[in-house]
This record gives sequence, structure tokens and C-alpha cells, in this order.
Amino acid sequence: MKFKLKKISFLIVLYAYQSINVIAAEDTTIPVVNVVDKKVKTSLTQPNIEQATQEINKTAGGVNIIDAEKLREGRMSNFNDTLGMATGVLAQSRFGAEETRLSIRGSGIQRTFHGRGIKLMQDGIPTNLADGSFDFPGIDPFATSYIEVYRGANALRYGASNLGGAINFISYTGHTAPKHEVRTEGGSFGYYKLGVSTAGVDGDLDYFLTVNTYGQQGYRDDSKQSADRLTGNIGYRISDNVETRFYLGYISSDSDLPSGLSKDDLKNNPRKSNRSPTNGIWKRNTDIWRLANKTTFQWDKTQLELGAFYSYKDLFHPIFQVIDQKTDDYGIYAKLNHQGKLFGLDNDFIIGASPTYGKADDNRYVNLNTNRGTLMNRLTTTAYNYESYLENRLHITPSFTAIAGIQHVYSKRKIDDKLITTRDESFNRSYSQFNPKLGGIYQLNPIAQVFANVSRSFEPPSFGELTSVTPEPLKAQDGVTYEIGSRGNSENIDWDISVYHARLNNELLAASSVPGFLNTTVNANRTQHTGLEMGMTARLPAHLEWRHSLAINDFRFDNDATYGNSRLPGIPHSLLRAELLYRNDGFYAGPTLEVSPESFYVDFAQTLKNDSYALLGFKAGQQITPQISWFIEGRNLTNEKYAATTSVVQSIDLTNQNNLFLPGDGSSVYGGLQWRY
Repeated sequence: MKFKLKKISFLIVLYAYQSINVIAAEDTTIPVVNVVDKKVKTSLTQPNIEQATQEINKTAGGVNIIDAEKLREGRMSNFNDTLGMATGVLAQSRFGAEETRLSIRGSGIQRTFHGRGIKLMQDGIPTNLADGSFDFPGIDPFATSYIEVYRGANALRYGASNLGGAINFISYTGHTAPKHEVRTEGGSFGYYKLGVSTAGVDGDLDYFLTVNTYGQQGYRDDSKQSADRLTGNIGYRISDNVETRFYLGYISSDSDLPSGLSKDDLKNNPRKSNRSPTNGIWKRNTDIWRLANKTTFQWDKTQLELGAFYSYKDLFHPIFQVIDQKTDDYGIYAKLNHQGKLFGLDNDFIIGASPTYGKADDNRYVNLNTNRGTLMNRLTTTAYNYESYLENRLHITPSFTAIAGIQHVYSKRKIDDKLITTRDESFNRSYSQFNPKLGGIYQLNPIAQVFANVSRSFEPPSFGELTSVTPEPLKAQDGVTYEIGSRGNSENIDWDISVYHARLNNELLAASSVPGFLNTTVNANRTQHTGLEMGMTARLPAHLEWRHSLAINDFRFDNDATYGNSRLPGIPHSLLRAELLYRNDGFYAGPTLEVSPESFYVDFAQTLKNDSYALLGFKAGQQITPQISWFIEGRNLTNEKYAATTSVVQSIDLTNQNNLFLPGDGSSVYGGLQWRY
């Protein structure tokens, strides 16, 4: 199905019009608020979810907040669990584990390992390496109070310049966390997770600390995984207007990595893996330390935020070769927010800068059954980024706000090849660009708004692209995105809907010539990404609640010399996740659904497709007392044999097995118990 921007724009306007009519029939009277003259101590460095929601709704584009209390009604293991229902986010676990296919608006579209094209943050501090790539185990769902999702250039306030935007996991503090908590989860395929946390406030000091352990045997052979985490922060209110907060994070993650399968094996033997001591067991073992500080200064109408971070990553990664990396990353940032007057009108002004620097020792060895063999290559990689940005919101009328912003990005990528074998992989290149943004928000009434924006994106390649077999130096990916949408919250319905159209130059596309092995990354000439993002919650009669996230996309080449206007392979054309729950007096129960209704190609030559699928589940739970709650959920109850995600190749080799398909989990059941005090 080919999408035309005008048709999609008409659909969103029609949907917004119908939503407004529904709202008009509801009571939109602003409730009376009783003001009590009592100072309530909160955090300056870490806003609570109500403050964050109020702030994020000032964005002229697709954004949303995910309340972690909602996530705690089911399993909280990987990004599929935490972001699966987030509007506009594709999060597919590769094999039931933490390694995830994560994409927004087609960002990192062929990246089936690590992550690229999104700025991933914890507490406003980037967890990405300086080259733009990120690791999934570095985020702890158990430590999360809520999640901010900024799609596309709507993440300008965090300095993000890429196509996908930013995702910010906000931790609990002593002000927002329960004093003590124990949460345990367990279920199919040897899955277990146990977490313990404590928090408190002592005068001007508050603290939060959680530790947890996780593991699984996995649905498939060679999919065992385990992880131990420690996440905490401690804040000190220096004065009524100044607060500083220190953050500490540690993760130790060990993963086995199963192979992709042929389509025949996907349907007939999805639990197998083709790894063996003879062809090399694959693993990914990571240790990460993170230390950060954020200090906030608050005046009458001005807020200044200063931050700094350091992270150390030790990666031992036996795949087709052993990758042994040790990486140090540093960064600082500053952000000033001022509310004042401009031309006699209310005006909000934001300015910020965030330089980051990273250096890694990257050694490559022959994989001798997960052990280091002969040294094959030795690289030193250096990445430097300097992002500066400003954004202005001018409140032209009580209902309409005009928003303009601009960002400048300067990035440097350098590779020093210390052991030249077949070719010299040394690389030294700088990338820079200005990225303007213009948009507006119209407040229809106290609970509904529409928005539109046009913005520019920019993404230099990461070392994952630069160390692949690339015939020539890679250019940065850039493009222009147009977006319209609407969001609102009423008594019976909440919605978040956006339509976007991006025209990209030099999109970074990757495909392997042999499935599962080293990718070749190239710059496409021109491509187009068009899509619809829709999230909705409807509170229905009889204590029923319907919730869904729907994404529909049309990603294509644009008059390419080889591929014409064919679709880009490797990503679902549409995906629906939904649930219909009965809710009453703390109890909830009902079916869940995941549907990918269209097949899609897994190769650029468009020869082989990944099939459509539909998954049926069921979950139930109860808040028994304010302290005790439980849940149980069944997934893929019909035992559908399907690929959750796939690798991408240039063309299908009919003489080979084409092991491109990564099966999703079969029928499974999980349960959990939570105690808070």
C-alpha cells in the first residue's frame, strides 16, 4: 500500500475533527483547585511525571510520556516490554532477550545489532557512545519512573539531530520512589528477574538505589542470557534554588547469540540455532560503568542545568571474529531555559550545548570457540561531537504558539589502523551541518491541541558503519521532515497521532553479502520515509479499557538507479499492538494483540519476504493492597511461528540457506509479585 502525504494528512485532520466532536460532548470544565499554603519539597534536577507531561506537551510534534506504573502490570525485561506500546516506536526483541531492533521513523532501518539513529538517554544524560551507537543492556527498567519519547526533530531540546529522535528513561528519586520495594518475575524458558530497591528523603538529601539480577535459558538454542545491575542517584538541595544530583550505574551482561534461520527452519524448527564449536559460538559480554552529575539552578523565570558524565565499557564479543573493545566516553552539557517577554508577548527561550568525546581500543581476533585466537586487527577509534542548539516559543495568542529552533552539529570520526592486513581501515573525517526547525501548536480547548512542524535532520556514521567493508568514505545522512498531528486527554479518550514525510539524502543503508556476517554500508542517493503514528486509550462502558499503538509506514528509494522506487527492505510496513482490559477496583484482565498484517522483503532485490503474523495473549493482575500487587500474562498463546525481526541482504543466494530470520518466542507464561512499603 503506497501512502500519499495528502491522503494521510486528510486522515489525520478527519481524525482530529472527530476527536474534537467527542470532546465537545464531554464536560471540559476546569476543576477547582484548592491551594494550600504548604511548601512541598520536590526535586529540581528530576521533574516528576506531572511536571514532565506538562512540559513535553509544549512540543510542536510527536512526543509522549510512558508511565512505568503501567509497564509494571506485566513483564519488565527488555525494550519490547517497555517501549512496545509507545506511539511510533518499533521495538522487537531479536530472540526474547535485551538485544532489540529499535527504530523510530525508519531510523537505523537495517541495524539488527546494537542501536543507531536514536539518542538514548537516562535522566537526560546520553547512554550512546560518542559515535552515536548505543547498547540495550545499559538501561534498567526496574529503576524507571517514566519514559519520555521525542520522535524525530522534536528532540531538539536534548540536542538530538538524527532522524529517530530521543528516548529518555527517567529514574526514581527519593521523592518519587517507595521507601522499600521488592519485585520478582519468572516464567517460561527459564526466565527470572529479582529486584530490590530503597529510597528516602532526609532533610535536603534524597536518595534512590536499586539492584537486580536477571536471566533466561531462552526459547531458542544458544539464547541464554544473564545480567546484574546497580542503578542509583543521590540528590542534595543546596538551597531553595539550587540542587545537585549524582548518578551511578553498573551493568554486567552475558549473552549467547543464536543464528538466523532459513524460512523453512523458521516454520518447522524455530528453536534451533546453527552455532557450533566448529563454526564458532557467538556471544556478547558487556560490563558498563556510568557516573554522572546534574546540577540545576532555579530563579524566578530562568533555569540553568549543568551536567557531566563518564562511562566505561568493556565488550568481549566473539562472533565471526572476537571483538575485544574497551571504551571511555566523556561529556558535558549546559541548558538554559528562560520565560520572559518578546514583543510584549509571553516567550520561552531555550539554549544549550553538549560536547562529547569517546576513545576505544578495538582489537580483533580469530574466534576459537569463544576464545581469542590470532590477532587479526588492532584499531584505535576516536569520536567527537559538539551539538549546540536554541529554541524559541512565542505565545502569539492564548491558543497559538509559534516555535522556531536551530541546531548546529560538528562531528569527527577517526580510526587509526594499528595492524594493517588486507586493507588499511584508517579514517579521519569531519561532518557538520545547521538544522533549522519551524512549527506551531494550536490549543483547541483545555484538553486538545493540534501541531505541525518542518525540520532538518543530520546523522554522521558510527564506527559500526565505518569499519564495515565500505568501498568509499561514507557521507552523513541528512534530510527534511514534515509533520502534522494532534494529541489530547479527555475523560473517555486519550490520543496521540502524527503523520510525517521525510525526504532523505545519503541514507545509511547496510546489508550483508553473507547472512549474519560483516555488513556493507553505503549511502543511498535519495529515499523517502512516510508514515502514520497513532496511540490511543479509550475508557469504555462496563469498566473496559482499549489501548493500542499503530504504526504504518512507506519507506522507499526515490528514483534510484538500481532499485527505482522500490520499498526499503527489513522493516514491517505496519504493526499494531493492542489490549482490551477489564479494570475494576485494582483488578485488571483481558486479551492482548500484536499484528503485522503485511509481509515485507528482506533483500534489496526483493526476492524473499518475511510473512505476516498475528499474536494473541492474555494478562491479568491486581493491586491487592497499596503495598502488594501481582500479575500473570500469557504471550503468543496460539504458538505462532514467526520472525520477530530479520537480517537484510543485498540479494538472495538460491544455493544458500539464507539464514535471515530471527524467530520470536513461542507460547509462554510469565508472572510477578511486587511488594512496596
